[in-house]
Amino acid sequence: MRTAFHLTSGDEDQQKTVLTIAENLSNDETIEMDDIVVVAQSKGIDPLTVGGTHSGTVESLMTEGIEFRACSNTLDMMDIEDGDLVEGVEKVSSGASELTRLQDDGYAYLRP
Repeated sequence: MRTAFHLTSGDEDQQKTVLTIAENLSNDETIEMDDIVVVAQSKGIDPLTVGGTHSGTVESLMTEGIEFRACSNTLDMMDIEDGDLVEGVEKVSSGASELTRLQDDGYAYLRP
């Protein structure tokens, strides 16, 4: 099974919720997960930036195999450079198109 999380909120508690649910899903032994992706855009981009709120959690989750993707439209709009992203975060053309592709590839879509 594969799941894509959509992270758009600038609210720190909401961001933590998304990251916690992704981690819980990754650690749930009652379900076989092949891939977990978190796609961030808009104000949800902050945890994917170096020094951002919850960036340490993002780094930790990446070591567990959870992938993070950042919307390039958001990065441009917020003047965030590639070097400002946590190492290992993938930049994608747009959050919406990435989520559409993932869903077309059979990923479950979650937006907690």
